[in-house]
Amino acid sequence: MSTEKKHLKEVVDTSAKQDETVPWRLDGILLRTFLLVTCVKMLLIPTYHSTDFEVHRNWLAITYSLPLKEWYVNTQSPWTLDYPPLFAWFEYCLSQMAVFFDPEMVKVENLNYVSPNTVYFQRGTVILADLIFAYGVREAGRTFCKSANSNIVFIILSLCNIGLLVVDHIHFQYNGFLLGILLISMANVSMIDKQMSILQGAAWFAVLLNLKHLYIYVAPAYIIWLLKSYCLNSGKFFKRIFALGFIVLTVLLISFGPFRTQLPQVMSRLFPFKRGLVHSYWAANGWALYIGVEKVLSVIWKRLGWLKDAKSAVMTGGLVQEQTFLILPTPTPIVTFIFTFLAILPALWCLFCKKHYMNPKYFIRCIVLCALGSFMFGWHVHEKAILTAIVPLCILAATDEEDARTFIILSSAGHTALLPLLYPNNLFPLKIILSLTYMLSSIVFLTSRHGKSLLQLHEWLYVIPLPLVTIYETVLHKLLFSDRLPFLPLALTSIYCAIGITYCWILYYCIYLRNNGRTDDKTTSKSKRQRLKDKRS
Repeated sequence: MSTEKKHLKEVVDTSAKQDETVPWRLDGILLRTFLLVTCVKMLLIPTYHSTDFEVHRNWLAITYSLPLKEWYVNTQSPWTLDYPPLFAWFEYCLSQMAVFFDPEMVKVENLNYVSPNTVYFQRGTVILADLIFAYGVREAGRTFCKSANSNIVFIILSLCNIGLLVVDHIHFQYNGFLLGILLISMANVSMIDKQMSILQGAAWFAVLLNLKHLYIYVAPAYIIWLLKSYCLNSGKFFKRIFALGFIVLTVLLISFGPFRTQLPQVMSRLFPFKRGLVHSYWAANGWALYIGVEKVLSVIWKRLGWLKDAKSAVMTGGLVQEQTFLILPTPTPIVTFIFTFLAILPALWCLFCKKHYMNPKYFIRCIVLCALGSFMFGWHVHEKAILTAIVPLCILAATDEEDARTFIILSSAGHTALLPLLYPNNLFPLKIILSLTYMLSSIVFLTSRHGKSLLQLHEWLYVIPLPLVTIYETVLHKLLFSDRLPFLPLALTSIYCAIGITYCWILYYCIYLRNNGRTDDKTTSKSKRQRLKDKRS
């Protein structure tokens, strides 16, 4: 063997060995990051928690103390069980352990019960459930990130997401656990050359829908992706569509089967349209802008004498109820459904009809657009729903410049809109530290990753004042207005953040729609060059 061939063989063997060690190295980084973030979560255990803490404690009590037939009927507490049955079974499993920590915790009559053991147990379950989120990050990184550097950036952006820290580990919910299942599902169904992985991904998504039904908004992206990548053009359409249908029906039967005699009651709990268009704190979406216009017009109309005996606090009283607009037409549930459908339709049409959209990158983008479309125009959307768009976008932000640009603006605005959930004054320093740390870190990591400044001037001018919005909402408003106009800082926060999120929705649609086969080729070549650069470094 010649000297040149020996040298080439040594180089190839060395590269192969390095490639074999990359997954282990990435797992080590993921584990260390997860443990570091877990330490932060443990420090947050004594902090303020919202009424959602009592909601989930009550669900523990309902599933432990009451027979199955009363789970979706009991109204002893105002915080009735209103998640799909699989989540009720999840609470049931937790309740079997909860009784050993504090038996009083699982008694239905103990409304608003809080003890140190209850706090430690419930906080601990959220932290442990985040193991599923960490596993989802691992699987998504291995599937979608083609270089070690992009995978590391994705790990940091997702595991350190301050939105999840705020909503799950201070405010109190289980979003990380659910988003982890979404990432696992996305990773599996994107392995288009592995039939068993696709079926596993479909099963994971069916489980997710039966844990939290609001993920139905991204289901159309899954349906089209599975039809195109798995069922059509395979010569086995009916066999494969039957396999997918069998998986979905099996999960549905396991979930809803025990409640078959209570289905009307269960469905009324899952879809309570009497709650009104918006939540007590407006989500930063299209309806926040719509209500903002309504409020401005109502003030002008009142000054002109065109409105008399008008309620000055319509949709600003902090109550969850049906609202009637004074000037603009009042949206109904069917109107919001039509708007949501029209908002996601172009993304679905492209994914179904255009051949070059049939790759995992566009599947992720379609999921993000479906999540954003439902957030922008859905009925009674909670501010926390923005995480369903932000977390999947982390994947592409680590690999694509345009996605990274959108991610910086969307995460900055979306996370700022979550901060009013932490209303106690003593949490103000924590809110500012968390938001600034994540915002600056994501900008630094993504700028370094892509080797250039990602935002344009007008985008910088929008993002930079976002911390000032939180400062005004928490401190300045009270100094300027004392106890007057109590809802103004929340309304301003929602409207300012809604402007940024609406901009991201439009921008991301432009990115999604203008891509073509030639652009994909350029992106592929660029990503290959980046991977070579990463290997050399």
